Amino acid sequence: MNKVYGSAAEALEGLLFDGMFIAAGGFGLCGIPELLIEAIREAGTKDLTVASNNAGVDDFGLGVLLQTRQVKKMISSYVGENAEFMRQYLSGELELEFNPQGTLAERMRAGGCGIPGFYTKTGVGTVIAEGKELKDFDGQTYVLERGIVTDLSIVKAWKADTTGNLVFRKTARNFNPPAAMCGKVCVAEVEEVVEPGTLDPDCIHLPGIYVHRIVQGTHEKRIEQRTTRAA
Repeated sequence: MNKVYGSAAEALEGLLFDGMFIAAGGFGLCGIPELLIEAIREAGTKDLTVASNNAGVDDFGLGVLLQTRQVKKMISSYVGENAEFMRQYLSGELELEFNPQGTLAERMRAGGCGIPGFYTKTGVGTVIAEGKELKDFDGQTYVLERGIVTDLSIVKAWKADTTGNLVFRKTARNFNPPAAMCGKVCVAEVEEVVEPGTLDPDCIHLPGIYVHRIVQGTHEKRIEQRTTRAA
């Protein structure tokens, strides 16, 4: 089975539809599947629900889908770097479900492992727990969080072999593996594709069984916050 496609648009062919649920990898501006996001923008797919740690910035990452009003709802942890995200949320144009980072990552991982839900103390007594089931264990209150299963996962890796085994670099490993796991179909964009057997098995971060399609491309290396001092 050939998993390598010639472009992001080709890799997403037949997968996109209005109203779909997408899990997107990335942490800050690190590990964002920008080629696949751009292809979704070009396809014009709308009314999207997107689960992602953050929404990029105004002109990069998921921020470009917010600019074109293609996103209906975000399930996110951190949204402080995106002015358009904030504007749409405060004006009521965008639905937002806040999740603590660890909870969101675990919801994705759980969905990918076939676990329908789990209990956590994080969020108890806050708006995070509103409307959710609470249960006491050993005198402590926990909130039930549901596993996430999406129609599509889009992720970005450093290397892949042609069978879909992925290697991530540094912070890009935070959300990309669990995001990849929870999609019914996972499309990965990578910087380099190698032949099977090239990658050290002990260094593979996500096995190829989770990855259905691969696209190789060039990527922009951005710095989220640049801090300097006078010489």
